[in-house]
Amino acid sequence: MNYELLGITVLWTFLFGYLIVASIDFGAGFFMYYSTISGTRHLIHQMIERYLSPVWEVTNVFLVFFFVGIIGFFPDIGFYLGTALLIPGSIAIVLLAIRGSYYAFTFYGKASSPLYNLLYGASGLFIPAALSTVLTISEGGYITVTDTGQVLFLAKKLFTSSYSWSVVLLALVSVLYISAMFLSYYAHKASDAGAYRVVRNYALIWSLPTLLSSLLVFMAIYFHNREHFNNMLELWWMFALSLVCFTVAVYCVYTSKHLGWSFVFVMAQFGFAFYGYGAAHLPYILYPYVTIYNNFTNPNMALALVIAFILGLALLLPSLYLLLRLFLFNTDYVKGRHGYEPR
Repeated sequence: MNYELLGITVLWTFLFGYLIVASIDFGAGFFMYYSTISGTRHLIHQMIERYLSPVWEVTNVFLVFFFVGIIGFFPDIGFYLGTALLIPGSIAIVLLAIRGSYYAFTFYGKASSPLYNLLYGASGLFIPAALSTVLTISEGGYITVTDTGQVLFLAKKLFTSSYSWSVVLLALVSVLYISAMFLSYYAHKASDAGAYRVVRNYALIWSLPTLLSSLLVFMAIYFHNREHFNNMLELWWMFALSLVCFTVAVYCVYTSKHLGWSFVFVMAQFGFAFYGYGAAHLPYILYPYVTIYNNFTNPNMALALVIAFILGLALLLPSLYLLLRLFLFNTDYVKGRHGYEPR
């Protein structure tokens, strides 16, 4: 059995799950803050709060699984990325703590203030920007190893790289696009015409920047890592399908029809692009130092990790389904009934 491919596929699946769930969360937080300064808070606040209330505690489960797994399957990755991720990782952890505090004070303590809202909204943009540096660094060129074996992080090169900033831009607009597309469906299901009108406009506004920023990243990869770009060309059909799904999803929102299918196509859009990008990246985890074959853990540990993560996924997915069925897509709950009392 090829544990290397199985292991990285399981990890990539957890990361994709986090991409979708966290994007909805981060974008909803930003839109909630933006509504307070745009005068639309009274239209979308309660609808967004109904979504966030039952799901915020499970969002980071995907991320925890991924980082535990990446270290477990590929122990050498910590040696190379430890220094490089110290700053962005610390920023992301602090911002995640701020978001957790906001949820605790707002949903449980019923406390709210302009400062809380500002920090919460800003963290929805800064966290994906910080986490996106992991994918940037994995392309190579930002880490070098000296003759003595010392790992040097080229921070200046990272922060002045056009590729790095193109990835950050894609992360930001994708978060807003994914979140707005989901909230459009959610508001429509709640029969909340005012909220739907607002978030539908957000979805349409952020659709074009998402497409353009994706093309910008493709161009940046061409100049930064030609080998990866050529591998992506061999998987062109996956990116073509991603573009088709994008077109269908935006059309559904534009015509206000089949909004449930619209978000399914959004997930398919990012699924094709995400797995296509990942497959083209193989066998490298970190160019050119870490591959899934040369830096993999021992077979016994790999088997134990694969079993543990598959079982974890088998428990997590039904749990999310129950969460969606009992709360998010429950007719009474989504319309603000069934014991829900908006503040």
